[in-house]
Amino acid sequence: MTGSPTNGPGRTPSTNGSAGPSANSPGQASFTALREQLHEAATSFADGPGALEGILLGMVDDVDRAVREPLEIFPVCHHSPASALAMARRLREKQPKVVYLELCEDMAPLLDELRNCRLPVAVQAFASDVDGFPAEWAPLSVVAPITEASAEYQAIAYALDTPGVELVLVDRSSDHVFQWDSRHGERTPQEPSAPADGVPEPEAALHGEAVGVEIGDLRPRFAELEEHLLRHGKVRHWSEWWHQYVEVPLGDSDHDAYRQVMFLVGSLFRRLAPGDGDRVRVDEDRERYMWTRIREHLAAGGADPEDCLYVCGAFHAASRVEEFGVAGSGPFTISPRSATTWQHGLIPSSHAAIEAQFGLAPGSVSIAATQWAKNLKRTRVQPYRLTGQDGAKKPRATKKAAPAVAAPPPEAAEDRLSGFLRRPPVLDTLDEAELLGWSVDIVRAARRSGYLASTADAIAVFETSILLAGMRDRAKPTPYDFQDAAITCIEKDAVPGRRDVRRLVEIMMGGDRIGRVGYDALPPLARDVHDRLAPLELKLQQRGVQRALLDMNSRPELGACSDVLWMLRRLMPHGAARPIMGERKLGEQSIQESWDLALGTHQRALIELGYEGVSIEQVLEQRLRRDAYGPRATTAGVLAAVEDATLYLGGRRLADELGARALEVLAAERAVDGAPEVLRRVRGLLAYYRTAEPVLPPWVESFVKAGYAHYCTLLPTAFTDEDATVGQVAAMLGFLFSMESLALSLGCDRAQLELAVAQSRPTDPERTALLWAAQVQLGALSRAELRERCGELLANPMVVPAYPRYLSGFVHALVPVPGLADVVVEAVSNAFGRLPDPVLLPWLPSLITTLRAGAADLAPLLIREAGRVFPARLAALDAWVPPWREAPEEGAPGGDRMRAAGGGGRAAALLFAHPGTLDAVAELLGCDGAWAAADEGPADPAGAVLTARHPDTAIAWESLLTGA
Repeated sequence: MTGSPTNGPGRTPSTNGSAGPSANSPGQASFTALREQLHEAATSFADGPGALEGILLGMVDDVDRAVREPLEIFPVCHHSPASALAMARRLREKQPKVVYLELCEDMAPLLDELRNCRLPVAVQAFASDVDGFPAEWAPLSVVAPITEASAEYQAIAYALDTPGVELVLVDRSSDHVFQWDSRHGERTPQEPSAPADGVPEPEAALHGEAVGVEIGDLRPRFAELEEHLLRHGKVRHWSEWWHQYVEVPLGDSDHDAYRQVMFLVGSLFRRLAPGDGDRVRVDEDRERYMWTRIREHLAAGGADPEDCLYVCGAFHAASRVEEFGVAGSGPFTISPRSATTWQHGLIPSSHAAIEAQFGLAPGSVSIAATQWAKNLKRTRVQPYRLTGQDGAKKPRATKKAAPAVAAPPPEAAEDRLSGFLRRPPVLDTLDEAELLGWSVDIVRAARRSGYLASTADAIAVFETSILLAGMRDRAKPTPYDFQDAAITCIEKDAVPGRRDVRRLVEIMMGGDRIGRVGYDALPPLARDVHDRLAPLELKLQQRGVQRALLDMNSRPELGACSDVLWMLRRLMPHGAARPIMGERKLGEQSIQESWDLALGTHQRALIELGYEGVSIEQVLEQRLRRDAYGPRATTAGVLAAVEDATLYLGGRRLADELGARALEVLAAERAVDGAPEVLRRVRGLLAYYRTAEPVLPPWVESFVKAGYAHYCTLLPTAFTDEDATVGQVAAMLGFLFSMESLALSLGCDRAQLELAVAQSRPTDPERTALLWAAQVQLGALSRAELRERCGELLANPMVVPAYPRYLSGFVHALVPVPGLADVVVEAVSNAFGRLPDPVLLPWLPSLITTLRAGAADLAPLLIREAGRVFPARLAALDAWVPPWREAPEEGAPGGDRMRAAGGGGRAAALLFAHPGTLDAVAELLGCDGAWAAADEGPADPAGAVLTARHPDTAIAWESLLTGA
């Protein structure tokens, strides 16, 4: 995050646009030749001195001022191999005792943990609960990625492993990043660079939505300037221009030339930038903040500025604020931090994640890593690496630190820019062996990825690379030229699921290296998870998917692993822990499970869990409470939290607390949107508690009582509310009817439900059918009357087009009244049997779409009922008579399904065949009596009068015994 080059608020720029030294200052003599050269160039290009001369000479003043600063400033560019090489060389020459680094000051305690990681990784500051910031910003996250090919890592490794050296981070804290964000739109993320095929790499999301902190961001903010540089440099993006015109020339330059060139580039980008006031204010405040911290440390520790080194971005090195330098003036007050509690840790990073975070070209960081390795091999500079770093060599015997090299006095600063700018570009000779090796390697990689590449393609890539370099005025093809040539010659088509050639070149050039945080650097929660999953005997830190097989029957100790995996599935992103076999529901637990684990791939998510608590149980409990007590909590959501607390945490403490919260939320709700989910959750919890607990928890009884009264109150309004769907009204009735017996036993009044149904006046067909079903359940409407109403609907030509909607309402009515399945089957069958084809065929698509859209989950119930009613074989269909068309026997009051009760022993054949049931009932009631012989028949035919008068009991017995 860098700034714009205009002056800060309340500051008057100098005549030439510079806040640098005056014309008679001692340092002017060092750059006299350069000033004369730029004055002539300005006169020539602008037809006389003016604004251009002021900009050019102001740049020289910026360089002069930075060079003469007693505290040596080391300007860097983020992830620049040239900066890293110059840093390693300078640290070995100067051996500074204090290193000031442009990085968030609150991240200092984490830097020593880098030795336990494999780079690249990112230092992260994370806050889930915000205090002092807008709630919609949560969670807050700031990351600072670190790679091996970066100057900041060289400074960190030198300071941490060299005795007597102090590392001081001087940039604003993570809290101030968002404090200053409240004044402008800095938090808006940059547009990530999309891959060529438009499909983002999964590794690009390793940083999540974090705000990135860059050390040495160096890119033109003047769009026209960048476009001009890209067009005349014959390159496609800024990363390629920087590699060609800055990285390569600076790779072999000395320390003074490197510093002056970087100062000049930083000054150029500051002065040629639009005047975004908010961004300028933040950039200049950062510079004031850093110089204030430096002066405070120098005053407190008494260090000599000549023994110190200040590492910052080249953009900030050419600063013109009053606080610049150890002798800077102008007090800057640092505001206190907010009350937000920040958690700090290391998360894995990758080249693709860095490119996506900061808008770099795809593959640029991988190419920079390759360039870093080549620079080390060519110059034989020994880089710094943290002791114990993954892949580092064993440390040698500690030698006495070399005496620090005294910095030259400010007056001795020599002008190295004039010669550097006048020197013609060095034309590297073609390294045929290197280019040939690249060509062979890319063909080999393409063949492994499914391309039909051959030796001829390797030759074509070799020749095309040289051709493209020549067209772009280069004697030696760059990796970007080679990438373009490989895409042109090999990728003749795009196949889904296959890596493109651009991606293959990136991998070959250095690969998208993905960092890993070591076990010792993980937070306590992550280490606890690894320890508890140790019985699985898997390499959980390894990236990729691993299969875990758990047989709790033969190895009971794996039950604890199963508990951890189910909680991780609840807390972590999809794919981190995915069950293949086995499930966990209320009252059910598998004895064998199979899991696909990718904890190494989702290491960042596991680390961020560690910022919320010290164990996954604690984090899960916190999240359940947050869901239940949040401002957007719903009754269904709180019941889901109760279910999760019972499933994963066990015990009754949290479940009872959340259940009481569900009662509060239900009383405050005035809508019925969540009624279907509430019904499903309550049914599941009731079934579980009735089988697992001796008595129902008090909150369940209170919830049933309150829910019964609540839905009775809302029922008349819901029947006419246009915002309420028929499924939601059916769920309300389902709650009332299914919980009716329990509610009545707890003291509720059934008259409340009857009154609510009587007050309901629906107007649309679906809800009208639903009301009829409710009236049947309450006894206010008989089944015969319901059949008559369905017949009247089919007989009315004006109503027939709306008949599918009535059927949809009947199907939804199966939720509260599942016993109406036979009536619904009858209603559908009558429609197909009575309607003529000209009416039925246009009406049929509407029926199918209506049932599929509104009642797809209830179709199995209808299918089972139809399978019971219709004949099982096609041959019996012709002679089959629907049960609802069978004429009842004369004198039988039982309707179409109850035969006459008279007729001697035939009426009581079932009772005589199975007398045990009635004997048990008679014994329970204290009745004595003997059975008559079955062939004798009853002495008085009036013995079955009660059965004929009340046929419903016999009908129920018949259905139970026949499986209907």
